[in-house]
Amino acid sequence: MSYSTPSQVVARQLEYFEGKHVLLAGELEDTFATKLCEHAASVSIFTTNLAYANQMSRYSQLDVQFGDTYQKAPNVDMVLLYWPKAKAEAEFLLSMLMAALGKDTEIVVVGENRSGVRSIEKMFAPYGKVTKFDTARRCSFYWGQCINDPTPFVLDAWFKSYPLSLGQDTITIRSLPGVFSHGELDAGSQLLLDTLPALKGTVLDFGCGAGVIGTAIKLRYPDTHITMVDISALAVASAKETLRFNNLDGEVFASDVYSAVTSTFDSIISNPPFHAGLKTHYAATETFLEKATSFLSKQGQLMIVANSFLRYPPFIEAAFGHCDTPAKNNKFAIYHAIKNR
Repeated sequence: MSYSTPSQVVARQLEYFEGKHVLLAGELEDTFATKLCEHAASVSIFTTNLAYANQMSRYSQLDVQFGDTYQKAPNVDMVLLYWPKAKAEAEFLLSMLMAALGKDTEIVVVGENRSGVRSIEKMFAPYGKVTKFDTARRCSFYWGQCINDPTPFVLDAWFKSYPLSLGQDTITIRSLPGVFSHGELDAGSQLLLDTLPALKGTVLDFGCGAGVIGTAIKLRYPDTHITMVDISALAVASAKETLRFNNLDGEVFASDVYSAVTSTFDSIISNPPFHAGLKTHYAATETFLEKATSFLSKQGQLMIVANSFLRYPPFIEAAFGHCDTPAKNNKFAIYHAIKNR
């Protein structure tokens, strides 16, 4: 079995986990949890990623929890935190997990040095002390313990807000740490919003992040029915909160590409993801494009924005028979196609 580099480093230190009830969280991307079951008293997982939750739920020896907030399970006495790509998300997860598990909880933190894992020493100070015990394969391994009473965790306190001007109107975007478009609008989404045609009927915002695109569409075209999906529970919570905060309605739920999507749409609009952790990852977006026609009505349209270097047009052409480029700048391109054109 091939494990991620951080997991390979953890595998060098298995004695830390002997007889412990271990909770894994953070940037999880392999099946190392099953290996840990050979040494720990029990192993559980908390993940905000639906695809990973579905993958690991197949293993009966693991207790897998998916959501935006960790619900404390009995007996957990150690956290194994895989350092996430966003420092703010690491701080968010630490606050959540330490508040749920409390004083005396041990913690192991592992991550690639380039991801900023060294920040854990200062970040963990309110809870206790962590010490680096291993460095290998450009990763660091820390162990520590919570010796202070953690501050209660309140999800609402972690939402960050910023205004977004849409012509004469303004909406407020609300997002949790680790969510795309957290704290500011990215240039790609701005180009997409500037290029959108008039929309009507049912609209799917795929990979919705904080809900920027779907919320903007609902404000501009109030008669549309908006559905937003994302693989991340934190994104789903953010998009729901963005709609609520702006007094707009829409449907938001977690989906691994189209796994939870059961209807067809007049338009699919997206700024699709292509990063997974610190690595570039295309598979989910390629699947999204290849299967798009199956989730569009007879004359339904697809419109996405992507970095210009990404080779998405061939996938769109294979699915639709054509691919137009209505807008492009030095970094991003807008791709558009109509079913049965």
